[in-house]
Amino acid sequence: MSHQILFALIAFAFVTSVTPGPNNVMLMASGANFGLRRTLPHMLGVALGFGAMVALLGLGVDRLIAGSPRLAEAMKWISMAYMLWLAWKIAHASGPIRKGDVTARPMSFLAACAFQWVNPKAWMMGLGALSAYSAGAGGALVVALIFTLVNLPSVAIWAAMGQGLRGVLEQPARLIWFNRTMAVLLVVSMAPVVIGH
Repeated sequence: MSHQILFALIAFAFVTSVTPGPNNVMLMASGANFGLRRTLPHMLGVALGFGAMVALLGLGVDRLIAGSPRLAEAMKWISMAYMLWLAWKIAHASGPIRKGDVTARPMSFLAACAFQWVNPKAWMMGLGALSAYSAGAGGALVVALIFTLVNLPSVAIWAAMGQGLRGVLEQPARLIWFNRTMAVLLVVSMAPVVIGH
């Protein structure tokens, strides 16, 4: 991979990773509700889970799904249902999460990894990057590695923005409205799936 292509891939990875989407909306909500430290497993799950997804897609999983229209359709509906469930959970969050509260939990590392497979933006990013920048299995692994390295600081920005709002959101009513707004944005992020259906 030439230096010019590598630089273009890094720029593509950064722009697609840092722009709004389901992962970033949920990380901002998690940062606001739980703080940056408790959101770290979620951030790592997004970065490593997406990198693993891109690697697997590049190694042939994308062809398996493309060859089965029923599987692709089922994944689309599962994705929409899961996003709506997550939006409902965010909208009905119980209020400010106090230090030491162990009943409320942010998304876990494994859940964040698994979420990438039902995240429509992740699919568009992964398939777009592979079609534009990879050549064979080796190229797919380079794309996956670049996305993993670029993704973590990109998503951390959103979690940090959420944590930065914690002072403003200390009043329960403000946090409730923030969570409801994040839930609506998560649903809106499904528009490409609905429109493309």
